[in-house]
Amino acid sequence: MLPQLQDIRGRISLNKIAKAFENKKAFIGFLTAGDPSLEKTEEFILAMSKAGADLIEIGIPFSDPIAEGEVIERANIRALKVGTTTDNIFDMVKSVREKTDIPFVFLTYINPVFIYGYDRFFNNCKICGIDGIIIPDLPFEERSEVLCIAEKYEIDVITLIAPTSNDRIQTLVKNSSGFIYLVSSLGVTGVRNEINTDLNSIIANIRQVTDTKIAVGFGISTPEQAKKILTYADGVIVGSAIVKIIEEFGDDASEKLSEYMRKMK
Repeated sequence: MLPQLQDIRGRISLNKIAKAFENKKAFIGFLTAGDPSLEKTEEFILAMSKAGADLIEIGIPFSDPIAEGEVIERANIRALKVGTTTDNIFDMVKSVREKTDIPFVFLTYINPVFIYGYDRFFNNCKICGIDGIIIPDLPFEERSEVLCIAEKYEIDVITLIAPTSNDRIQTLVKNSSGFIYLVSSLGVTGVRNEINTDLNSIIANIRQVTDTKIAVGFGISTPEQAKKILTYADGVIVGSAIVKIIEEFGDDASEKLSEYMRKMK
């Protein structure tokens, strides 16, 4: 199907990620494409957008998602079991892009992108209306081979900062684009009752180097956590809590997702 795709980016801003943070704090929601089906993924994206999400991360399912906890790992397995492919996801994104101009960012791992082919992958990202990509297992020292091709197609490669990255912040964020993904805690994704990392200090160090917006993810699930983090960050990212709703309610998750989104906003 992909050879027949038409480039629809001409109808929307080429740099929409900034729009998510424009004059406000950004709420970023994550879901796994194909869980429980791509038709439902499109429905859920539209429900999340209407309920107040400012940017949506779309996870490309992968058999070895090393940064993910049990909740998102199970979502990956469910999506792969129903036959979700990267080409199918591109088709879904193209379809949903025609219905909303909310910024989209892929979250995936380097192996699926490498196997698909860097040039082909990022070309299809541009065609379908993807604005950025997060690759948790891409070492900073090796990102140049991805970055040059992503930039060719105007796709932001989002910089991830771990709590242990303080000594390298100046190097890591110097040429950041889109937004900076600050990981709240050590370990994998998943809901956390408490976030004890000194995020305020890390953010202060980042702001000495760049004015790129900073969003905090990993473990955030409640309005109270979001409110506290947004006193010093520009946005929050919620993944596992959203995926748990989809896991629990399946095809009927749209209304519950909308309720959760409105509560978090």
